Amino acid sequence: MVGNIQAHALWVSTNQTGSVGEAQEIKVYFGEFTYGVIEEVGGEGFEMMKDFSLWVISPSGEKTSLGVEAKETYYLATYTPSEEGTFTVVLDNDKIDVIDYSEYDFGIFKTHYHSVAKIQVGEGEADTHTDNQTGITLKDMPSSDENVQLQVLFKGDAMAETEVKVFVADQWSKTLKTDKTGKVSFALPWETDYLVEVTTEERVPGTYNGEAYEFVWHCVTQQLSK
Repeated sequence: MVGNIQAHALWVSTNQTGSVGEAQEIKVYFGEFTYGVIEEVGGEGFEMMKDFSLWVISPSGEKTSLGVEAKETYYLATYTPSEEGTFTVVLDNDKIDVIDYSEYDFGIFKTHYHSVAKIQVGEGEADTHTDNQTGITLKDMPSSDENVQLQVLFKGDAMAETEVKVFVADQWSKTLKTDKTGKVSFALPWETDYLVEVTTEERVPGTYNGEAYEFVWHCVTQQLSK
């Protein structure tokens, strides 16, 4: 399983629309989205990823931490919106042990996973909040057409000319690049679920839990639906 960790990702799944006063289910998965691989909670792979933090940022900027309940293949949280507007669900996990991939010529690294999701409640659509000052994140911005418009940020700065991968759960994928402002726009051609993924390597060595690493491998995801 350890050899597959880098190919896997954590992601948040929830309905992209909600209602004031109605509980919203939020699920956390770990696996390979495009291959339909979902790891079991308590299995070796998901066990390494379980120390994540999960929270929601309201349109007014209020941050609410969420507790989770372990299910068979995901962790479940619930959140009840109390106002209209754009809510941002944020997952972050930089509490992952160092992995040695020297035998694969990749090196020794620490992983930092991040995931975001957008919930629109009523009117007042706006940019999603960004809340990752130590790694990579995505900002979801309203578009004048039906296209998705995202901005990729690393430690708050736009990431220009950066690869953005869009997956569908049938081994289809498309690779795009951000513009000079870190933005990318694309259509969702089918009525299905998509996963956006962006990765980057931060070539700064360090130690974690007494283990030395050569760099940090950052990964951010966002599930979209049409």
